[in-house]
Amino acid sequence: MDRYELLIATRNPGKIEELREAFAILPLRLRTLNEFGNISEVLEVGATYEENATLKAIGYSRQTGITALADDSGLEVDALQGGPGVLSARFRGNNLLDAERTQSLLATLQDVGPPRRTARFVCCMVLYGPVPSSHRMSERKVLAVTQGVCSGSLAMKPKGTEGFGFDPIFIPEGYNVPFASLDPAIKRKISHRARAAALMRQRMEQQFTSNLTAGRTAS
Repeated sequence: MDRYELLIATRNPGKIEELREAFAILPLRLRTLNEFGNISEVLEVGATYEENATLKAIGYSRQTGITALADDSGLEVDALQGGPGVLSARFRGNNLLDAERTQSLLATLQDVGPPRRTARFVCCMVLYGPVPSSHRMSERKVLAVTQGVCSGSLAMKPKGTEGFGFDPIFIPEGYNVPFASLDPAIKRKISHRARAAALMRQRMEQQFTSNLTAGRTAS
């Protein structure tokens, strides 16, 4: 089976590693933004995860010329009416380190007790590129959109060194320690990104199968 080029449209090494594992069984040649020169950053100015993921998938696909997979994710805290949500990566400013952003969120929730510290991570993935079964290979569009959710709660203080972002304080449902303290192999199975990626993998498998079937019929 031919190997398709797919751009993982991020420079985040944690995301890249998670997605490499998620798509390992597919006939893909995975590329990253670090392999391309003169790439302009696509600004996340959308109002939803899907809008931001779509902007990135389209923008980076057009700059590199290959199919792109982009995602946007966020932490939704019930005590903050769903915030910081789509603004999670920019919570309290664009230039904060992950640890500083996490401490700022904890300070905001200092008067919120454990029963009310429920939250969820949400991830939306968008695949954009040429239509696999089209005879007009220049035809490009959004090929698939998937979403994954991981519910849980927020710890009172950070714990663990694995992961990134708010991982040191997010305790997934069914566990008693944050993502950052879990075996990375467990996180890669239960996280919001893992769930969105599993659905995306199914969509891509269907497209590959349809493309191969169409090729055999035509011959």
